[in-house]
Amino acid sequence: MTHDRFVLLESGAARPGRIPLPPAFSVKARTHDTEGRFSLLEVVLAQEIPRHVHHIADESVYVLEGELLVDAEDRTHALTAGQFVLLPHGVPHALRPGAGRPPRVLQISSPGGWECFVEDLVEARPALTSAGRLDPARLNRIAARHGITYEDRRPD
Repeated sequence: MTHDRFVLLESGAARPGRIPLPPAFSVKARTHDTEGRFSLLEVVLAQEIPRHVHHIADESVYVLEGELLVDAEDRTHALTAGQFVLLPHGVPHALRPGAGRPPRVLQISSPGGWECFVEDLVEARPALTSAGRLDPARLNRIAARHGITYEDRRPD
């Protein structure tokens, strides 16, 4: 074991980052903790994440509580506590809360870097919304730097 990379977090603790994140995001393993292999976040998904594609990273989501709706491969999958989904890079998908309280999930990105994207989103948040919703065209200005593309499904 490399002792300078050993991380032990107490219950409810998170790894510090470049900026403070909202309580809905708790970084458990940062990309630099894992030498770039993955990042791990505990997330409370309170709003829809529009359809997008990761061009580099595989995304894994394990549901801790609540219901998570995953739109992928022209189907909606309803996941509940204990269920897992692997979203390989190149597969378009969207995530959204199901019925009841927003789902709490573990999100793993491999290779890592997702926490850096989240930090960039939090910094730019006011400029990324339109009518109270995330605007894919505005999101893509930041997402492109992280190998992610959001679909712009606005009517012509």
